Amino acid sequence: MNRVILVVLDSVGIGEMSDSKLYGDDGSNTLGNIGKSIGGLKLPNMEKLGLGNINSIEGVKRIHDPIGNFGKCAELSNGKDTVTGHWEISGVVLKKPLKTYPEGFPIEIIREFQNKIGRKILGNKVASGTEIIKELGEEHVKTGYPIIYTSADSVFQIAAHEEVIPLSKLYDMCKIARNMFTGENLVGRIIARPFLGIKGNYTRTSNRRDFALDPFDKTMLDYIEEDKLSVMAVGKIEDIFNGKGITEAVHIKNNNEGIDKTIEYMKSEKNGLIFTNLVDFDMLYGHRNDIKGYADALMKFDKRLPEIMEVMKKEDVLIITADHGCDPTTRSTDHSREYIPLLVYGKSIKNSVNIGMRQCFCDIGKTVLDILKIDNNLYGKSFKEKLI
Repeated sequence: MNRVILVVLDSVGIGEMSDSKLYGDDGSNTLGNIGKSIGGLKLPNMEKLGLGNINSIEGVKRIHDPIGNFGKCAELSNGKDTVTGHWEISGVVLKKPLKTYPEGFPIEIIREFQNKIGRKILGNKVASGTEIIKELGEEHVKTGYPIIYTSADSVFQIAAHEEVIPLSKLYDMCKIARNMFTGENLVGRIIARPFLGIKGNYTRTSNRRDFALDPFDKTMLDYIEEDKLSVMAVGKIEDIFNGKGITEAVHIKNNNEGIDKTIEYMKSEKNGLIFTNLVDFDMLYGHRNDIKGYADALMKFDKRLPEIMEVMKKEDVLIITADHGCDPTTRSTDHSREYIPLLVYGKSIKNSVNIGMRQCFCDIGKTVLDILKIDNNLYGKSFKEKLI
C-alpha cells in the first residue's frame, strides 16, 4: 500500500460525545438527526462501506458484510472547530482550545486594527456570514468600511464587497489581522469573506481565503513530505495547515469540484497522501440550519463515491471521515461536539471489520503513516493491523 486518499466530509458528525453538554451540544447528532428529520437518508454507497454499522441512521441499513471497514473517533482536543479537528486527525492534540470571542473583539483590538488599515469597521459581533452581509452590506458599500464578525470558532472574519474593497486589499487586511492575533489573542484563522451583488441580493464569492497558523507540532503531512512522498491537498487543507507539509494544492469552489480534483490526483502516478476537504456540508448547510440542503449534499456525495472507488489502484486505501459536527436540526448554527465517522476501503485490505471507537482523531494520521510504512512519533494508535 503506497497511497492513501483521505476525504473529510466537513462537519458530518455521527453523534454527541460524552462531554458535549460542556459545549452546549447535548442532543447533537448531525447524521442521525438529519435522517430522522427527512424520513430517512438514502446513502447506498456509504451504506455498503458500513456507515449504518457505526450508529443508527434512519434510511441507512446496518448490513452483515460491508465491503468497507467502519468505526468512529472521539476528539481528544479541547474544541470543536475546523483547525482543531484537522490538526488532530494529523496528530496534533490541543490541550488548550484556540481563543474565541463570543462577545465580539475587545475595543482595543478593534482600534488597533482600524488604525493599521486606515479606516473604521462595521459589525464586530458573532454572526452568520450570509446574515451579516444582508444586515450591513448596504452600509459597507456606502462607507467602504469592512465588516468584521466571528463565530463559535476561533476566527476573525472580514467581509467586503469585491467592487468596494478589491481582493488584494482585503487579503492585505487579513495579513495585518494575522500579525495582530498572536500570543494571548491568538485565533486559529483570519478569513477573507468577499461578496458581490446589490442590496437584497448579496452573495459570497469563491474567493474566500484563510490565513491560518502553523500546527503546534509535527503532523503526518511533515512526515510524508520528509519521506519524499507527495502530499496533495484539495480544498481548504492548504489553508488549515498554513501550507506546512504540503507538496501541491488546489482550491475548489464546491464539493463537486473537490471530488473532480481528488479524482484527477488519483489518476496521477504520485504516491503518498491525497487529503481532501469537502466544505459545502458545513459552510452552505450546517451553519444555515438547512436540513434539506445538507441531506441533498450528502446524497450527491454518495452518488459520486463509486467514481472515486473505481479510480482506486490496487494498493490505494480510501478513508472517509469528518472533523466535527454541525447539526442543522438544532437551534444552534455553530459546530457541534460530536464523534466523527470512520470508513476505510481498499482492494488489498480486509473488509467488514469493526475498527471500533477510537479514543483520538489522531489514530487516523497514525494509521496513514503506518500504511505508508513511515517511521514516526505521531500521537495516536494505528489500526492498520485490523485491516491486513
